[in-house]
Amino acid sequence: MFNSERNVQEDLVLQARESASQKRTKTSIYQAVWRWHFYAGLIFAPFLIILAFSGGVYLFKPQIENYLYKDMYFVQEDGSSTLSPSAQAEKVKEIYPDGSVTSIKFYDDPQRTTEIGLLKKDQMTSVFVNPYNGDIQGSLKAEDKFTEIFVKLHSELLVGGTIANRLVELAACWAVILLITGLYIWFPRTKASIWGTLLPRFRNKGRTFWRDMHAVPAFWFSVAILILIATGLPWSGVMGEQINRLATATNTGTPPFANVWDEKPESLIRTQDVAPEVPWATENLPVPASSSAKYVSISLEDVQYIAENEQVKKPYTISFPQDEKGVYTISASHANPSSDATLHVNQYSGSVLSDVRFHDYGIMAKGISLGIALHEGSLFGLANQMIGLIVCLGLIGLVLSSFFMWRKRKPNGKSGAPAKPQNKKVTRGVFIIMLALGIIMPLAGISIIVVFIFDRFIFVRIKPLKTWIG
Repeated sequence: MFNSERNVQEDLVLQARESASQKRTKTSIYQAVWRWHFYAGLIFAPFLIILAFSGGVYLFKPQIENYLYKDMYFVQEDGSSTLSPSAQAEKVKEIYPDGSVTSIKFYDDPQRTTEIGLLKKDQMTSVFVNPYNGDIQGSLKAEDKFTEIFVKLHSELLVGGTIANRLVELAACWAVILLITGLYIWFPRTKASIWGTLLPRFRNKGRTFWRDMHAVPAFWFSVAILILIATGLPWSGVMGEQINRLATATNTGTPPFANVWDEKPESLIRTQDVAPEVPWATENLPVPASSSAKYVSISLEDVQYIAENEQVKKPYTISFPQDEKGVYTISASHANPSSDATLHVNQYSGSVLSDVRFHDYGIMAKGISLGIALHEGSLFGLANQMIGLIVCLGLIGLVLSSFFMWRKRKPNGKSGAPAKPQNKKVTRGVFIIMLALGIIMPLAGISIIVVFIFDRFIFVRIKPLKTWIG
């Protein structure tokens, strides 16, 4: 009997120890994940505000530009027929004799001016021509457009260059890590109330209030923010290149030539090198060469006829050949990518050397093209813009609420970083999981290793930093 009681007591003690050990392990995991979440937020929060603000403004590029440049963009339709494309191009040459006309863009709105690309002193300028009488309504360099400020801020932090572009990509990748780690921290560990989990506790004050104002909206916005980040990554330097390689390797990108009547030529020149506003999926499309014994180029009207005959939907741009082997390129990059088109036309015979449409894209290229349109707010009009704006404002709100929450819990003279977990195995395990995310996002992976080295070996050796980090 006594042995039986002793065995029961020993079992209870073992269960208690096991339960305590499991609790300590869970606590260590929580601390390790929270510490990574803290570092990511501390370093990249300012960049996320910049990206959200600039992206939110750029969503409304069409409305902003149509208002600011309405005198250049629009004319009164007088009922008369429009001048031929060649006549409009000649009007530009008369006004700018030292420039070279490189492209002409036609819009589907009869009140829109014709946009003619002009290369002058190694600078590209758009000249806007009244299609009814040939009057020049004005000219504008692409970099001088008001919305270009926000493009540069969004992609290059205004300063430009590779380093700034990589910083933007790094911030976007760490935003993904912030969301993943944040959802783990948010996930209720005990039987939870709807308040503080799915709805914020508005009656609470101080740190609890700001915690709820950060964690609860982050949960609701998490999927939308992930979609916003994912659809922007194809433009990035490192991840974008990885995406291109994956699409090529799996044959899910864009075929080099979808419809070709002549022999498929090889070329080192890419479509983005010879034409503006090319669909993302055909930017790297090889440009074939024109060849003919008769070196007399077809007229601009002939190229326009080809575009209409091939049912290329306006607005579209005709880019001129750059030399005797060059081609006319007809490119249409639409708000809805299903109408995208990229055609290369022999400048002498008028034969279509390459014709790539949305239906020719592989599954990956189709998905990315639709994602880019969604990211830019153009896929389904004003509703898309408003949803994008709400997500951008939500992201800014998350960053601001995290700042106030941090200030509420931060001790004087310290960073307020979560304590290091005591369990070294847990620390290593969480680090390995972080590295797995780094394999998917290489720039983030490099930075994860750097942060780990600083936290593990450098901060502890510098007394002021050790005291501040805690």
